[in-house]
Amino acid sequence: MSDLSGRTALVTGSTSGIGREVAIALANAGAAVAIHGRSAVNAADLAEILGRQGRHAGTFLADLSDAEAVTRLIDKVEDGLPNLDILVAVAGADVLTGEPAAWPFERKLRQLIEVDVVATIRLARALGAAIRDHGGGSIVTIGWDQAEVGMEGDSGELFSATKGAVMAFTRSLARSLAPKVRVNCVAPGWIKTAWGDGASEIWQKRAVRESMLGRWGTPADIAAAVHWLVSADAAFVTGQVVSVNGGFRRA
Repeated sequence: MSDLSGRTALVTGSTSGIGREVAIALANAGAAVAIHGRSAVNAADLAEILGRQGRHAGTFLADLSDAEAVTRLIDKVEDGLPNLDILVAVAGADVLTGEPAAWPFERKLRQLIEVDVVATIRLARALGAAIRDHGGGSIVTIGWDQAEVGMEGDSGELFSATKGAVMAFTRSLARSLAPKVRVNCVAPGWIKTAWGDGASEIWQKRAVRESMLGRWGTPADIAAAVHWLVSADAAFVTGQVVSVNGGFRRA
């Protein structure tokens, strides 16, 4: 596949999980892909994979919870990727695994707001304007399918508030950047990433039960949707939130 040949993409949060799968998918489709993350080791591993295809466009390391780091990242991307025409803002705070899982609700909320909401908005506004000014392109953000219907518990409240904000922002940014830049959001359902791998049997069964297709989604399912949205096949699609959830059902 080479439908993205000649395009340059930046995928935030691409050193692991969904972001890594998106970066590889776009490179496989012909795009030159720049990596962003916090782990130099993981970034180097992905850079080697992309480099074997001749499609590594650069590596940018930054902690998106740090406002000054976000400012520096924007400056470095604008300088280092003058031909950027695709931004996929996947980076999000992981408050479900590791040490953050034990944080109090308020600390988790602050982290999600800084990384998932504020950093996404700042990056998309600044880089979206740059993409518009040099000819146009496409932006994809990441939401959450249950943000529009609600889910009980701390996690439901946290992610509905923050991902719901990203989804609303996406619709407005699409209006601001039209017609040169298309802006859409992918809203994943139950996707088996690090948290899903270690989830309890109750959650394993719930994820399968709440999908009409009777299975967990995978990072590859999300990457395929992102690939379509940034491709010419979606040339008449903007301002949309596309749920990729196997057909969510409340069971």
